[in-house]
Amino acid sequence: ILTGTLHGVPVSFLPRHGRGHRIAPGDLPARANIAALKMRGVTDVLSISAVGSFREEMAPGHLVVVDQAVDRTQGRPASFFGTGCVAHVSLARPTCPRLSAAAADAAEAAGATVHRTGTYLCIEGPQFSTRAESRLWRGLGCDVVGMTMLPEARLAREAELCYATVAMVTDYDAWREGEGAVDVAAVLAVLAANAEAGRALAAGMPKRLAPRPCPQGCDRALDHAVMTAPEARDPALVGRLRAVAGRVL
Repeated sequence: ILTGTLHGVPVSFLPRHGRGHRIAPGDLPARANIAALKMRGVTDVLSISAVGSFREEMAPGHLVVVDQAVDRTQGRPASFFGTGCVAHVSLARPTCPRLSAAAADAAEAAGATVHRTGTYLCIEGPQFSTRAESRLWRGLGCDVVGMTMLPEARLAREAELCYATVAMVTDYDAWREGEGAVDVAAVLAVLAANAEAGRALAAGMPKRLAPRPCPQGCDRALDHAVMTAPEARDPALVGRLRAVAGRVL
C-alpha cells in the first residue's frame, strides 16, 4: 500500500491486481485488501475500474459512478463473518451516496463525461461475456459489466467503510449487432486515454470529502448487524474480526 498525502489529506493507494497486474479477478484477496485499508485508518474507499457498457449513451471513454450492483461471481469469499459469529448488513444501496457525489463532481471538474448512476454487473471472468450473455444482462437492466466490484463493496460495508465505484467504460461488450468481439488492444488504448481523467479525479477528491458521520450510515453499518450472542461467539473468529469490526465487538 502506497501512502502519502494529497492536498493535505492522508491517502492510501492499493493496486488490487498487484503491481504489474499479476492477480486474476477471481483470485483477488478482497478480504485482505479491505482489512488492510481499515487497519491503516482509511475511512473512504474510492474504486476505479474498467468496464464494458450495455448502453449506447455510456460510450467508451465515459465514466459511470455506480449506485447499484448485481453479483454473478462464484466462490469468492463474500464476508468477514461466518459460523461462530454471524452478521447481516444492509446492502440495498451498495455504494455511499456522499462519496459517490464527491467522485462525480471531481470527475466532471476534470472534464470527463460522467453518468451519475448505473448498475454494475460483476461477473467471474477472466473471460469476457458471450454475445448471448451480454444481450441477457442488457435486457435485465444492467448498465456496465466488470469483474472487481464484488465482493469488494460487500466487505467495505461490513468494515464500515464508505465505498464508491467509478467505472471507466472501455468498450461496448458483445451485445451490439455488427460489433466485433471485445479487443484487448482497444480496451488498453481507451484506458490510456482515460488515465489522465482518473488522476485528475483522484486529485480533486480531498477538497470534496464531506466530514463524517456518513448520512447513509456506512460508518455504523454494524450497529445492529451482529446476531450471535456474545457468549456463543467463536473466540478465534472474533479475534480475526477485531481488525474490521472491533467497534462493535
